[in-house]
Amino acid sequence: MTDSVLDEAYERLRHTGPERDGWLSNHAPMAVEAMVHRGHGRAVHRWIDAYADKLEERPRGIESIARAEWRDPLGDPVRTGDWLNYFDRELAGEPWRDVLIRWWPRLLPGIAAGATHGVIRVGHAVRALLDEETEPRVAELGQGLAYWAARWQPLAPPGAGPYPSTDARSALDAVPRVPDQRFGIRARLAQLADLTGWPAAAGAVPGSNSDDVPTRLAAIVDAAVFRHGTHGYARPVMLVHAATAPNAVLRALPALPPTLWKPSLEAAWAATAAVTAAYAPAEGQPAPHADTRHSLDEVMLRAVDTPEAHAIKFVDTVRDTYTRSGDPTLPAIAARSVEQIAAL
Repeated sequence: MTDSVLDEAYERLRHTGPERDGWLSNHAPMAVEAMVHRGHGRAVHRWIDAYADKLEERPRGIESIARAEWRDPLGDPVRTGDWLNYFDRELAGEPWRDVLIRWWPRLLPGIAAGATHGVIRVGHAVRALLDEETEPRVAELGQGLAYWAARWQPLAPPGAGPYPSTDARSALDAVPRVPDQRFGIRARLAQLADLTGWPAAAGAVPGSNSDDVPTRLAAIVDAAVFRHGTHGYARPVMLVHAATAPNAVLRALPALPPTLWKPSLEAAWAATAAVTAAYAPAEGQPAPHADTRHSLDEVMLRAVDTPEAHAIKFVDTVRDTYTRSGDPTLPAIAARSVEQIAAL
């Protein structure tokens, strides 16, 4: 039942655009994948019905992108329709893994695309494809790649040194904040180039070979999840991406060759550090206490009952962290995040 529901949902959303109102992301494909993956497929169509007024039509193309001339339109949102058409053609002609492997290193330097929603949408699509390969899931991967390409946005270059500690939680605590947090993410990320401490904080992850990359990536995800419990109160939606962006990279790893794992880890850490620098408050609040009255399944039900996709996607990521650690505070962190996001 759940497999068919996901494909039905992707078909419903196939002709919608990746954005609305000129910048805001279409979260529906990501949210429904998380809902189905977590066993809430029965709520998917009802949730899409409630989200329908946030959907816009798929943009039309302007001019076809030639296969050898992909660099010029990279990062040009005006060409979003052209990128959608481009990846439709690419995925019609060869296996999805081949397309992903060719485009992953091209897109990875622009991981900030669409406030990291480009890589997040690709990560959800890859997880669905690894579960079962179907035509709607392949098409959804193409839409995610197209969105990433259209909004491709590199971060300020990190330094060559390691981040301050092999402990990802301490490393996140050491990330400096941008001085002006009044405006949107593009204005905030633009300040990274002049931010003292950014090159060292976002520098290459040391001592990583392909064998330990999944463990290191998982540690970054987990650190961002726990930090949302103390710092998420300031910008609960935007700080979700500090966890969901590296988790999207982690979910894509099984479909990628090991030669791409280390640069994936480095880009994921830079993305988490950038979101943290852009939106974290100066001071944290006490972490919520463990609450055995509520399970993560119950928290996900609460998230599904909200129209806010970020709540669904964050609880989905918290479930991964809980699987690794079993930390009893995680259901409370997830519940607090749902309350904070729903209150906006």
